[in-house]
This record gives sequence, C-alpha cells and structure tokens, in this order.
Amino acid sequence: MIRIPQGVSLDPQTIRFLEQPQKMLIGGAWVEAKAGQRFSTLNPADGKALSTVPLAGKEDVDEAVAAARKAFETSWATKISPAKRGRLMWKLASLIQRDLQVLTELESLDNGKPMEKARYDVLGSINHLQYFAGWPTKIEGSTLPAGSPDKLVYTRREPLGVVGLIVPWNFPLLMAVWKLAPALACGNCCILKPAEQTPLTALYLGRLIQEAGFPDGVVNIVTGPGEPTGEAITRHMDIDKAGFTGSTAVGRKIMEAAAQSNLKRVSLELGGKSPNVVFADADMAAVLQSLHWASFYNTGQECTLGSRLYVQRPVFEQVVDALKASAEKLSIGHGLTNPDLGPMISEKQMDTVLGYIHSGQAEGAMLALGGHRCEGDLAEGYFLPPTIFIHEDDRLKIVQEEIFGPVVVVSPFDSQEEAIHRANDSRYGLAAAAWTSDISRAHRFAHAVKAGTVWINGYDLFDPAVPFGGYKESGFGREMGRSAIELYTQEKAVWVAL
Repeated sequence: MIRIPQGVSLDPQTIRFLEQPQKMLIGGAWVEAKAGQRFSTLNPADGKALSTVPLAGKEDVDEAVAAARKAFETSWATKISPAKRGRLMWKLASLIQRDLQVLTELESLDNGKPMEKARYDVLGSINHLQYFAGWPTKIEGSTLPAGSPDKLVYTRREPLGVVGLIVPWNFPLLMAVWKLAPALACGNCCILKPAEQTPLTALYLGRLIQEAGFPDGVVNIVTGPGEPTGEAITRHMDIDKAGFTGSTAVGRKIMEAAAQSNLKRVSLELGGKSPNVVFADADMAAVLQSLHWASFYNTGQECTLGSRLYVQRPVFEQVVDALKASAEKLSIGHGLTNPDLGPMISEKQMDTVLGYIHSGQAEGAMLALGGHRCEGDLAEGYFLPPTIFIHEDDRLKIVQEEIFGPVVVVSPFDSQEEAIHRANDSRYGLAAAAWTSDISRAHRFAHAVKAGTVWINGYDLFDPAVPFGGYKESGFGREMGRSAIELYTQEKAVWVAL
C-alpha cells in the first residue's frame, strides 16, 4: 500500500500504474527479466517500497539490442521518413502533456522531488521533444569542390545505429528525454536504462512511446543497476554508442568498457563543482533572489549547482547573512506536499553527504548552518537541511570534491584575478556564474573560466537549443541544440566519378 501524506490525493491513473506489475519494454513487448530477478524502488520520503521492477542481466540486454538492431535495419532508418519521425516525436510530447499530472506524481514519489519541481521537469521534457521533433527534416549533408571537374563529392550525415542511453536519478524523466529526443531525431534506435533508484517514469514513458505509434524495437527500456545492467550495455559489441549522465567515477568505467569492447562512441555528462562568483558591484537584489536556489535546488542533487560560492570581501557578510536567512526559511518535506526541498534520493547518498559534512568540520571549516539529519516527522525519510560552510582554504575536501547534497561552501575573495584562479582550481568544469554590473569584467570572466556553461547575472538557465556539457573531468560531448545532432550521427563522404 502506497503511503501518502494526509490531505494529499493521487490521480487514479497513478495508483493503477503503481498497482500493476512493472515490466521492461523490449521489442514492443513488456517482459520480465530472463533470470526472474526483481528489485524494489523506494520512496525516499519514507524509505518504503513503491514497486518492484525487473533486474535485467546480460541476456536481457542482448535481447533488447537485437530488437533495436532489427528495428533500425528494417523500419526506423529505412522506411520511416524524417517527417514522420518528427510527427511521432511531437505526438509523444502531446501524450506527456496529457499525462502531465501522472508523470509529475510518479517523479515526486520515486525521486522525492517537490511537486512543483517535478512538474517543471515534465514540462521541460515536453519542450525538449518538441524542439528535436523539428530536426529530422533538417539534418543535411553538403557538396564539396574537391578533386577534378569530373568528380562529384558530397557528404551524408547518417544515424549511428543502436545507442545505449544511461541516465541518472536526479532528473529521471528529463535526462531520459535529453538523450532520447536527439537520438530518435537522428534515426537511431535506443536502449534506455534509467537509474535503478528511479525507474518508474521511464517505464511509464515506454507506454506513451507505444501509444504514440513508434515501431517495435525503436525504444527499448531495461531496468537494473550499473552492474550487471549498465555494464552489459557499455560492453556490448553491437551497440554503436553509449551516452551517459552521472558521476565522474562511473564515466571512467564506461570509457574503459567502450575501449575494451568495440570502441563504441561515448559521450559523458559528469560531475561538477561549479563556482558561483559574486562581485561587490553586483545587483544584490538579483543575487539574493537567486542564491538559495543556486545553492540548494533539488536538495543539492544537481551537478551544475553553485556549490562553491565566492563573494568579494566588501559584500561577503551581507551575502552570507542573507543566504543563511533565506536557507532557514526553505520548507522541507514529502514531495507530494510541495515543499521547497524534498529528501535525498537514498540512505546511502544521505550518509555520503553526512560524511562530507563531518570532514568539513574536522578540517576546520566553519559550519554556519545545518549539518545534521532532519528529525521528528522527517526522521524516517532521507532528509538533510541546507548546510553552509565558511572557509578560506580551497584545499579542503568539501571544496574540491562533488558532494551532491544540500551543502554550499562560501569563501571571500579580493580581486578579479583571484576569483578566476580559484574558480578554475578544480578538476571539474561543468558550469560557472558571475554576478557583476561591469560588462567587461563579466565577459573577461566568461572567457577565462574553464567551464562548458557560464551564466552572467543569472543561474541554472537552460534551453533545448543551447548546447550543454563539460570541460575537464565534467565530461565531453554537448547535449541539446545542433551539437546533440552531431553526437548521434556520423558523417560519410561519397565520391562519384562522372
């Protein structure tokens, strides 16, 4: 029986979905794992099971790849026109819009997200599909003035074939669509593996994919952990590309597996330790309106968050005091009650974050707020409050390593040169931000900082048309926009002797 907070009701369709046995989508059929294994997906707000799902092994991945290969060679890439691909994707977006409430509730239950934030993610998935639905008819080659006049040379941009898509638990549906949309637009067939902690919206999405009319085998959804399920995907000899969003440590393993198998293409969107830099001449009203979300959105479980906050010394105390005051006002609770912050995804992740908090205290950082597990009514869930450390030593573990929880480390700086140096003093390079009224300083900062995305006088701004990805150990490859089309296609040159 699903436990929901008093006074909250679920859409009847959500309840029916949760009451049904969950299966995997392979070749257009809903199937159990061949070995018969299953695992539970939990509600992080109370640690109770929501449902059980199949645990896919190598044999299940083999079957999914065979179905995808068959669909690629017999229908999707050969008989479905680019225009029809676009219409199918638009139809899928319309079905997600129709079932917006159900998907929002499932995401909130399975991930712990506040309802409003889960709704943003579902709407973002719709926008993403609609944007890429316009691309199939616009993927072009070119003619080249090469060779002698009796030679015609042209290029084709073709799909890769079968792609494995492994997505994280922090934005389950949105990250699935981030990868599915460009892959499908380009004519690929897909093996989607949602995170084992949050499989439910991906499985529901599979039903909508069928309802939209996609041919069997174009999208296959397998559920399970990194080992054995993810590893079977990354080592498979008939998968042409692996796209992954997650931790840098797992990204390394995926690169190794790809190199040791068939040298499949790999794109990686990995961790971050993003610097959020506030200069003294910034618009303080705008800074303070953004700061608590830039620090704690999604309970800190977001790779782009400004988890390193650098504030120019003249306004340092003002900013810290305001951040503490706004963080203390953030409500925390069960996602279905629509608080500001929900729980951590799991007890393991909560314990990891608490370990970092203890490390920060042991290494001498000043704990200004939080730092403990929530008690009382929230004790049975995986809840942590916003936590703020103040420091002046960038060598601290809590400054250098990605915590992936509601923890921000704040430090003063004096000059622009110091701010740029410290912003770049990280093995990560996913995102960064600068707040200043000096347009020259803003552009100098943006050009000098080593990050795939730089925001000026704003934070966490995204659009399907704008490329996104990292520098350094934050990965490589760019999702969204035209760049994503390049991720999921390959270029062929054709010479014709006239």
